[in-house]
Amino acid sequence: MKSLKLLFISFLLFSTVAIGQNNENSEKVMENILNRKSVRKYTNADVKKEQLEILVRAGMAAPSARNSQPWLFFVIDDRAILDNLAKQLPNAKMLLNAKAAIVVCGNLQKALEGDGREFWVQDCSAATQNILLAAESMGLGAVWTGAYPRKEIVNIIKVELGLPEHIVPLNVIPIGWQTGEEKPKQKYTEENVRWNKWEDK
Repeated sequence: MKSLKLLFISFLLFSTVAIGQNNENSEKVMENILNRKSVRKYTNADVKKEQLEILVRAGMAAPSARNSQPWLFFVIDDRAILDNLAKQLPNAKMLLNAKAAIVVCGNLQKALEGDGREFWVQDCSAATQNILLAAESMGLGAVWTGAYPRKEIVNIIKVELGLPEHIVPLNVIPIGWQTGEEKPKQKYTEENVRWNKWEDK
């Protein structure tokens, strides 16, 4: 698996150099993307407020439709709230061991009107991926646990956090320091790629 990743990175770097582009940071960027994994086991080390702020800053750097930025990042480091959510959310039991969490929410008051209203989901998903990649780059472990559009999950989070009607939780991201037990997966497959027009293989 490691050799496949290195081969892929080498190919990308060679390709970038071949067309004359500046490539100093390409290897680090690609390594971070390929090393990202869903981390559900954490050490006992604390996550500092400053580190959580960096993750939120990364989330806010994401693109959004018409630059609407229809998001709100709810940062949780209160042990009682983390435990309460862990007990109620079936896919977020790892919150019991996480040191913090970020709930990525859509702010419907900032969402586009009409047919573009649901773009907030894509916008907040892009922000979530930024947070996950930033966490990986810092040595932190994180995992995307879904909420929206499951109404029962959304309601649990809204009640626990006291969210107003226009704030809709898309997901909960448990955060802690990686134990090193979980490894990235090789997900690239040619069958998931098409060029130009659909043709049966």
